Amino acid sequence: GQGGSIENILAVNQVFKDWRKGDRASDSELRAGFETTDVFKISEFILKEGRLQLTTEQKRRITEEKRLEVANLIARQGVDPKTHIPHPLIRIQNAMNEARVDIDPFKPATGQIKEVLDKIQVILPISFERVTLSIKIPVELAGKAGHFIRGTGEIRKEEWKADGWVVNIVIPAGLQGDIFDKLNNLTSGRAEVKVLSREGL
Repeated sequence: GQGGSIENILAVNQVFKDWRKGDRASDSELRAGFETTDVFKISEFILKEGRLQLTTEQKRRITEEKRLEVANLIARQGVDPKTHIPHPLIRIQNAMNEARVDIDPFKPATGQIKEVLDKIQVILPISFERVTLSIKIPVELAGKAGHFIRGTGEIRKEEWKADGWVVNIVIPAGLQGDIFDKLNNLTSGRAEVKVLSREGL
């Protein structure tokens, strides 16, 4: 999915039945399987439609990594709809286990969120929200905190005042706690943060 030419990807311009043994597929086998003998067209098809043959341990490890990625994405955006407080990652992981959520190790994590949410919402009330924060940073600390703020979310408005830099930023609701902690560390507790609005996704 990252582009690039097939010619630059292939180690050799051959299609193998068994690469360990060095058994190459014949032209008749290629036509039967792919309706062409063009190695580059066949390679492109394999890259897009094929499945890696993994050991059980490799598949388990990849599945666990993808499971954690899905849980992290939900934790970043999801909150308790009553309190608007983010659910801890461990609570989301426990709900996924309890709901017996199956994760596809080959499917992008973002493409699995809706299905996972449908299953865990029976166990864990959760809604996706974005919040708009107003952040005020003392002038002398704006450079230090500004880089972090600009890389965190979508800036809607900013202005310089005599006593500080004021910026309105939109972030996934689940990131609030992390952002508050980071700003406190960067400014030694001198950042002023308030929630201006919330919106569902």
